Amino acid sequence: MTRVFSGIKPTGHLTLGNYLGAMRRWATVDQYRADALFCIVDLHALTVDHDPARVRRLSRQAATLLLASGLDPERCTVFVQSHVDEHTRLSYLLECVATDGEMRRMVQYKEKAARERRRGGSVRLSLLTYPVLMAADILAYGTDEVPVGNDQTQHVELARDLAVRFNQRYGHTFVVPRATSPAVAARVMNLQDPASKMGKSDDTGPGIVYLLDEPDVVRKKVMRAVTDSGSEVVYDRESRPGLANLLEILAACTGGEPAELAGSYDGYGALKRDTADAVIEVLRPLRKRHQELCADPAHLEGVLREGAERARGMARPTVDAAYRAIGLLPASEAHRYSLLGPQVGRRRGAMRSAGAS
Repeated sequence: MTRVFSGIKPTGHLTLGNYLGAMRRWATVDQYRADALFCIVDLHALTVDHDPARVRRLSRQAATLLLASGLDPERCTVFVQSHVDEHTRLSYLLECVATDGEMRRMVQYKEKAARERRRGGSVRLSLLTYPVLMAADILAYGTDEVPVGNDQTQHVELARDLAVRFNQRYGHTFVVPRATSPAVAARVMNLQDPASKMGKSDDTGPGIVYLLDEPDVVRKKVMRAVTDSGSEVVYDRESRPGLANLLEILAACTGGEPAELAGSYDGYGALKRDTADAVIEVLRPLRKRHQELCADPAHLEGVLREGAERARGMARPTVDAAYRAIGLLPASEAHRYSLLGPQVGRRRGAMRSAGAS
């Protein structure tokens, strides 16, 4: 089967943009057509100043929302990045293949570094190198497809470049992945600033619909959405970005086409009301399922534990092969046990002896 990998970074509460642009497709399409892995990429949340307790809380919330969106652990693998060591093992090897110039050309690095400097903060080295870790996330699993929003395609291109370069230098080791994205609402924009995406790390709350917002909050945010000059309802992303954003959200929620929907409205008021109603209905079952899952935390812990074990089993052969290919001396089985500590080594030795008897 085609293998699909994608992830969610726990840097803020998940939004309508996350759901319409990625999560819904994962649940309704990707987990059924492919061998799919979906990851909470918590290591990526450490590239900027953060509150450790908040990262843990948001990681748990994101995992819960992934399950609430319809991901089935029997059909796909749901896990936390930091629970699988192969991600960081492979990341360093890929840093030895990537170049400084490639890292500094990444658009998100430029934007985030400039933002940190404006705030008077220092830029962490991990902010520069995290695209390599993202490439490791993808390549460790022999990924064929990476479903991402338009703003993430550059990272997938880097993963492709690193895979090709590694294969050419050290022998064929990695599958070369490709990015895929939905045709409608691949990038939901901020309701108050339609030139910016609806990002979970954004500070402008009134322009962001969070997945756990109450219905009346959702309605208020949509009804206050920025529109454009002129009274005619037309779909034109270039000259009417605010209006286009509402039409794309409505289309994504109802299954219509933005241009066709535009012809159904004579004014902005009715369009905003219908869009608010559609968003509330789309999020209703997700919010209900989220409440149910929160009442059973042991279930989530079990899903993440089993998901990490499954992911580790998928990634380890590829990462071990990359270590051999690049020239590193393989560790013996006895050495592996010693690295795990004397208690584990003795326990496993006893188990082998018991089996022999």
